Amino acid sequence: MILGTDSSHSPWHLIEAEDCHYRDITGGEFVLRAMQARAMRQSPPILPVQAAEFEAATPQPTVLDNVNLDQSLENEKYKQQLADYQAQLQDLTWEAYRQKRSVVAVFEGWDAAGKGSAIRRVTRAIDPRLYRLVQFAAPTDEERAQHYLWRFWRQLQRDGRLTLFDRSWYGRVLVERVEQFAAPQEWQRAYSEINQFEQQLMEHGSIVLKFWIHISKEEQLRRFKAREKEPHKQHKITEDDWRNREKWHDYEVAVDQMVSHTSTRHAPWTLVAGNDKRFARIQILKTFCSAMSEALKE
Repeated sequence: MILGTDSSHSPWHLIEAEDCHYRDITGGEFVLRAMQARAMRQSPPILPVQAAEFEAATPQPTVLDNVNLDQSLENEKYKQQLADYQAQLQDLTWEAYRQKRSVVAVFEGWDAAGKGSAIRRVTRAIDPRLYRLVQFAAPTDEERAQHYLWRFWRQLQRDGRLTLFDRSWYGRVLVERVEQFAAPQEWQRAYSEINQFEQQLMEHGSIVLKFWIHISKEEQLRRFKAREKEPHKQHKITEDDWRNREKWHDYEVAVDQMVSHTSTRHAPWTLVAGNDKRFARIQILKTFCSAMSEALKE
């Protein structure tokens, strides 16, 4: 246990306990030194990966450049594949229930990328008793008083169910990083914390799926303007959406480093081509079915 869990930022201390006075004083000294070091900000940071802070807004290649946004799907093919994959997903979710295998699915993407409509195509295939969809905005005072992962892990459903996250813990390395709500040492440390969290989910038996829905800057502008013109969609567009758009390059860099540092064998990122909503929905459903089918055969 000690060899497997000892680390520089949370080390084990072995204390000789034959003499109770020595034991008490030594234990107290360890606690005191740790608190003094933290007060002086001398505690070693957890930085297993180094992600660069933003440079000047100079365009640079990112992993998103490799996403082919020209991919599309004709309506008839879309309807046929939608029905096929939803039927497969329905069967797979019940098989996961029988095997007591949980599914944790994360949906991230640009504003107006189509996360909501994509999630609806997934949930329509699942018995309402087997899933929970959770959405997140700015943390409450209660949530800020805890570790930032607390508000996410407490939403995880019991074995055999699905938890779908519309926005997730990746906000720490995306919006909190770009908007400077998190200090550099906090969002850099988060890569390791997130990987450990998802590793624990996998080791428990959960199937972890992560989707980034990518659209072009031009397509986002077109959708923003369409939302402003349609009364029933005007609630979807806010001043924050326009302000975030001005930091497109910063978010591209943040997404690139997020994928580089947190796409693992057990929890890989799927970069979804979202300019055509029909193609994006099918890509997500196909990935869902493929990942669940493979995992449930193990």
